[in-house]
Amino acid sequence: MIKFKTISQYLGPEHNSVKITILLCSVSNGCCSEINSSLPPTESTRDSFPRPSQTHYRFNQKVRANGFSHCNPKSWHRRNILQSQKTRESIELGVPYSDPLADGPVIQAAATRSLARGTNFEAITSMLKEVVPLVSCPIALFTYYNPILKRGIGKFMSTVKDIGVHGLVVPDVPLEETGVLRKEAVKNKLELVLLTTPTTPTERMKAIVEAADGFVYLVSSVGVTGARASISDRVQTLLRDIKESTTKPVAVGFGISKPEHVKQVAAWGADGVIVGSAMVKLLGEAKSPEEGLKELESFTKSLKAALP
Repeated sequence: MIKFKTISQYLGPEHNSVKITILLCSVSNGCCSEINSSLPPTESTRDSFPRPSQTHYRFNQKVRANGFSHCNPKSWHRRNILQSQKTRESIELGVPYSDPLADGPVIQAAATRSLARGTNFEAITSMLKEVVPLVSCPIALFTYYNPILKRGIGKFMSTVKDIGVHGLVVPDVPLEETGVLRKEAVKNKLELVLLTTPTTPTERMKAIVEAADGFVYLVSSVGVTGARASISDRVQTLLRDIKESTTKPVAVGFGISKPEHVKQVAAWGADGVIVGSAMVKLLGEAKSPEEGLKELESFTKSLKAALP
């Protein structure tokens, strides 16, 4: 069985497909499930990005935080919610934080509820120790800088590396202040994914792209995370500009919420599509865990079906 060593290998030209990242955000008290996958085990977030035809989900699994309050570490829900996601190729696990400045109302509210129910970094790492051995796709943590500083950068990095995490997305650290993070990430063989936005000047974008590891995260719109009615045509230009500066995979996030969004962004040349708030909302509004799983599976299948 092949094990990819970098995210870029998995997202590289030899893989004729676009990926959808599943973001498991603010998993609370063991409400994440184990994962079965037919995909080969990976060792990097970059491994998960081929070219347009598969998908890379950012799946925000705010399960308990969104109202599945009877969920517990022994429940079927914990075992099955990720097993229902047979179309995902990588996972972005969001660590809940009390001041998530990059996130919109849906994810903010879910993080608040998750924290109120006792989710903390230790609970997440404990859950990951159980789940990672069953996962065949790369896992990246989406976290803010304060939780990293609280534990000490080196200790945080070594902890997540030891449990099998492949990369980090830290949206509130500007490029100029990523030096120590990048040094510790390299030391622990973790990939520090950096973000560029529609308002990022060209020269700064090039510097971010050069420093990014794993893949480049292109924010599709100005503002925080959350579903949008449409994706700006400017994303096509931004993708072109980034790809002229690098061969690294580029994933588009913030606002992707419909199959037509996925189809459009893939047609523009994205290597990955990151879907978050739409899934958090879907799970939060479900009447039961069973219903949530069914709706989630249907939704993710519709996203993948939109790809060529």
